[in-house]
Amino acid sequence: MKLAVIGAGPAGLALALLAAQRLGAATEIHLFDVRPLDRDISGDARTLALNLGSIRLLQRLCAWRPEVAQAIQAVHVSQAPPAPIAGEVRITAAEQGLPQLGAVLPYGALVAPLQQRWLALAAAAPQRLFTRFATAVHGIRSQPAGVELDCGDGPVVDSFDLAVVAEGGVFAEQDRKSITSNYQQNAWVGTVRLAAPGLQGLAIERFTRNGPLALLPLPDDDEGPRAALVWCLPQAEDDIAALSDAQRQLVIQQQLPAVAGRLTGISALKCFPLGLNAETRLLHGRTLRIGNAAQTLHPVAGQGLNLGLRDAQALVDALRDAAETGIGLDAVLNRVDWQRAPDRWPMIAATDFLARSFAWRLPGLPALRGLALAGLELATPLKTAIARRMMFGG
Repeated sequence: MKLAVIGAGPAGLALALLAAQRLGAATEIHLFDVRPLDRDISGDARTLALNLGSIRLLQRLCAWRPEVAQAIQAVHVSQAPPAPIAGEVRITAAEQGLPQLGAVLPYGALVAPLQQRWLALAAAAPQRLFTRFATAVHGIRSQPAGVELDCGDGPVVDSFDLAVVAEGGVFAEQDRKSITSNYQQNAWVGTVRLAAPGLQGLAIERFTRNGPLALLPLPDDDEGPRAALVWCLPQAEDDIAALSDAQRQLVIQQQLPAVAGRLTGISALKCFPLGLNAETRLLHGRTLRIGNAAQTLHPVAGQGLNLGLRDAQALVDALRDAAETGIGLDAVLNRVDWQRAPDRWPMIAATDFLARSFAWRLPGLPALRGLALAGLELATPLKTAIARRMMFGG
């Protein structure tokens, strides 16, 4: 089989590595990316949150570096005043019998070791693993038994049995997919400084009147404790751009629960419009989409990358089964498409519901949200089931 992986971000690199390790010498893999190979990505500071299932996958790929990540030991979810019923849920790794719930790390600290691992495997097997960076894929055309890719700057066409699109991007820059919704919300992202001892492995999700506010623990640096910030606001009520750093810090502090401690500083913030952009099916002919290329979600649950890594693992598992059993490629791809649905659609629906619910101004809604949080805290089996789904998927 000749496989094209388009996009060398986390999902695409993980897929290429899994395929290289598990599909055997008969599989030829071409990894495409517009990024030049000599561009250093290790310093990319964008923040990623991984669940435990994703960490275990990266460990199997020999591409996990725990020293550059901050383990998440607990998650605290609550609702900000003036809700009549605040409600809160706390999930800990200890109560789940696990070493950690997940981890937070910079984008570059994840992609760099994945890329290094791929390059090492490609150097050892140059006859079947091909690194095609600085190469744009301009088009994908379906053929009776595969696909043709328009590659590079000239009239170069390559044929493959299967193309997997793993190029994600952000909502505002994407072509619109089958299901799309502009939430009319902005996400402000950056980092905050915290008074000692900091969050110490605690991730905070705070439901405010206007939208979710999250702090994700980061490893301490020379200046002390810090955390990644994701702050979602409706565009019609978003005046953050006009505030000074000191004013932003004060507003955030007022929204946070006491368990977050005291903010001592804030970085420059970047703003991204938010929306849902998803394909109804992963598969179109012999082209399959994974990760953000298949579903771009609201960051309220922090599950987009984890979903994409599970897409990659499910595809490689199915391709390996096909090689061992002799099942045809088209049958296998269709099986992957419907097998991923029970994992994809509940997550798409849940994040879509939460994102929309913050635009509602219904009387009593904050009280209902508080009751739901308080009830979930008491319903231990349900809380455990939700925690397991967030860590390992469905």
